[in-house]
Amino acid sequence: MAYSSVPTGVAPLSRRQLLISCLLGFAFWFVAAMILRLVGPMGGLEGSARAITFALVVPGTIPVVYLFRAAAGLVGDQLLMGVAVGTMVAAFCDGIALSWVPQLYGNGLAQLAGSGATILWGAGVVLLLALLIGRRGNH
Repeated sequence: MAYSSVPTGVAPLSRRQLLISCLLGFAFWFVAAMILRLVGPMGGLEGSARAITFALVVPGTIPVVYLFRAAAGLVGDQLLMGVAVGTMVAAFCDGIALSWVPQLYGNGLAQLAGSGATILWGAGVVLLLALLIGRRGNH
């Protein structure tokens, strides 16, 4: 059996697709951070409102996956790959911002923790949606 660096059924991403995925990852992270900066002071990251915010992330993230697919020209298993690259960029940005520019998310430790948790939740959601939507598109 010959070794292949690309798993069966997964097409590698072109440089253009990688660049677009990175740019979209940064853009969506920044938009999410700004939304959370607004939602936090309204109580959207506290108590039962946090569950509502988490729930709203799911339908709010569906268009993001389709935008990744359209903008980067991703097909089949490339969708998960491209979204994973974008999520990697978002995770890097989030880690840097939480550590060195926490005021980006607003004031207070509760706001910071709630924003970080919501972005982490959103990363999982977008990856799951990319997996499901990409797989559905293959059949």
